[in-house]
Amino acid sequence: MNRPKILVTNDDGITSNGIRLLIEIAKNYGDVVVVAPNKPQSAMGHAITIGHVLRLEPVDLYDGVEAYECSGTPADCVKLAKHHVLKGEAPDLVLSGINHGSNTSVSVLYSGTISAAIEAAIEGHPSIGFSLCDYDHSADLSHIEPYIHQIIKEALDKKIQKGLTLNVNFPPKQEEEIKGIRICRQAKARWLEKFDERHDPMGKRYFWMSGEFENFDHAEDSDEWAVQNNYVSIVPCQYDMTAHHYLAELNTTWNL
Repeated sequence: MNRPKILVTNDDGITSNGIRLLIEIAKNYGDVVVVAPNKPQSAMGHAITIGHVLRLEPVDLYDGVEAYECSGTPADCVKLAKHHVLKGEAPDLVLSGINHGSNTSVSVLYSGTISAAIEAAIEGHPSIGFSLCDYDHSADLSHIEPYIHQIIKEALDKKIQKGLTLNVNFPPKQEEEIKGIRICRQAKARWLEKFDERHDPMGKRYFWMSGEFENFDHAEDSDEWAVQNNYVSIVPCQYDMTAHHYLAELNTTWNL
């Protein structure tokens, strides 16, 4: 029997520790092809390149793995992988990550990692985005390996519903072992931005964005609660952002 074709991408760049581990794990379950950015593309969201050329170069980074670095965004990588590298052949599974940093709650809207997985879902391919809630690019990843194995095996066996992707977030390494997996919903939270106004050596003003994450949602079925309490969170996500519950009100109460 043919082994599954697994496409791997990310937003931290093709040489990040996260993608290295994901590739090594994925090799156990299928033939891996990698198309990933040639530089960090964090917080690019679902951006695509339309006003500049895209470059795609083969790289010899991973033994036994066909790999390419791309000058574009994570979503570009998935598009190029399908139409050029795989030549229209549908991958059996698309894996994005492992991201260095949390992608819970509203962060899915900004995340290049999850946007790559969503792009795969748009194309009709089952996909998973993996993130470790630790922004240290040299963070210990050993505690999450068994869970990545488990989730990939289940995804290949049970199949992910078409048009959906799984957003998986892991808690950082702690003395206590991870308690297990929770199937969650996206927490109601947001970033409270701050802009530090500064001046360059020429006296011209510029701004440096920072901010704090504020969680308004402390229910135990949210992704934020799960990772804060040392669980792996899995949130099924979709690209249809229609507020279906509001359609009837717009149709019946607004004078449109």
